[in-house]
Amino acid sequence: MKTVILNALIVPMTSPGLYFKGDIGIEGKKIVFVGKIPHTFIADTTIDGSSFIAMPALVNAHTHLSMGLMRNYKDFAPNLQAWLNEIFPIESKLNDSDILAASRLGVIESIESGITTFNDMYFSNWATAQAVNEGKIRACLGLTLFGDLQDSKTRMKENPGKVKNQVEASQGRIQLTVAPHAIYTCSADTYKYAHDWAKDNQMLLHTHLAETKIEFDQSLANFGKTPVQYLHSLGVLSDIKSLLAHCVYLTDDDITILSEFDTSIAHNPSSNCKLASGIAPIGTYRKRGINVSLGTDGSSSNNNQNMFEEMHIASLLSTVSSGDFTNMSPYQVLEMATSHGAKALGLETKIGTLEVDKEADILLIDTNKSHLTPLNDPFSALVFSCQAADIDSVFCQGNLIMKNRKVLGFDFDETITQTKACWADILSR
Repeated sequence: MKTVILNALIVPMTSPGLYFKGDIGIEGKKIVFVGKIPHTFIADTTIDGSSFIAMPALVNAHTHLSMGLMRNYKDFAPNLQAWLNEIFPIESKLNDSDILAASRLGVIESIESGITTFNDMYFSNWATAQAVNEGKIRACLGLTLFGDLQDSKTRMKENPGKVKNQVEASQGRIQLTVAPHAIYTCSADTYKYAHDWAKDNQMLLHTHLAETKIEFDQSLANFGKTPVQYLHSLGVLSDIKSLLAHCVYLTDDDITILSEFDTSIAHNPSSNCKLASGIAPIGTYRKRGINVSLGTDGSSSNNNQNMFEEMHIASLLSTVSSGDFTNMSPYQVLEMATSHGAKALGLETKIGTLEVDKEADILLIDTNKSHLTPLNDPFSALVFSCQAADIDSVFCQGNLIMKNRKVLGFDFDETITQTKACWADILSR
């Protein structure tokens, strides 16, 4: 199957300031040209891109997709710890059917928001994997760990086998990670076990870290070390690729430690604001050589999966917290949501930029909107003006998964009905 997008404003995310009018060719999963259509390329499908920006699809580097069930629920806790005390009891009621319904809704919302890859930490990941395959998008799904070593071994004995068939059916779109939840819910032995599993299976290790001042202070009190120093002392960062969600509270020594390892930070500005966790100094992290990606967190603490909103807020927080309007350029913010997100997940050779031989994960954004006129600087427009609702079409791995704002893999009305019924049932348990 060959598709050509003609005369689009292409933002390839390969170089700061680079954009141009041109054509994009897709054959099978891959991008086969970016620029001008060769006379030898005969397309099966032609898309008029003259009113569109074509850019790489977005990478949501940290979320809990099924927490969309708890959207707008328990929104007034004073801090993360109090909020978790409200959320954990409702989570204990969830079953595989609940996770599947919530995941289907989350996949729809992700596609509508331009996300074709998300990094998830939750339980019943085999149910989430089913929804991912139904929507034909990408996911890094956590083998999520809580508690002590015995709890973790029990989870790992069951989990990989349950999700195996969905991973095999995904055509490379699903990969597994090992995901110890946090230093306040997992023992030191669990973290060491997770590290060894990640190393032995060449998996990413994904965890929350240094999200709140309370966590930071408790780490000093309990371990005599900052959260980063604690993980470093356990050997958790060594010899593996890791992704640390939040990292709001890092010391100068912490930043130096992280810059020495193959680790990335997932910045979650909306969630950090909502839960009064603080503002991560991402400009500083980037300048010190740490790869910074962008995430929404779950829809219970955000309360959506809108990465365009996340980019906007990330940029504003970076400016106001640093007092420097140039602290993070729009291009750098877009990198966090595209190429740097891909790098954080080890997918930089496949996605994150529009280049020949990369897989075709592409957004077409309709610029014929009042809030995008005049366009002037496309990078500023995408960060400061663009809305998720401006996305017309979405490709993932060469498949058109949203066309004219309609997600193609699901019955939208049925999914909404099922999710509402699911939540009503959960509240009655």
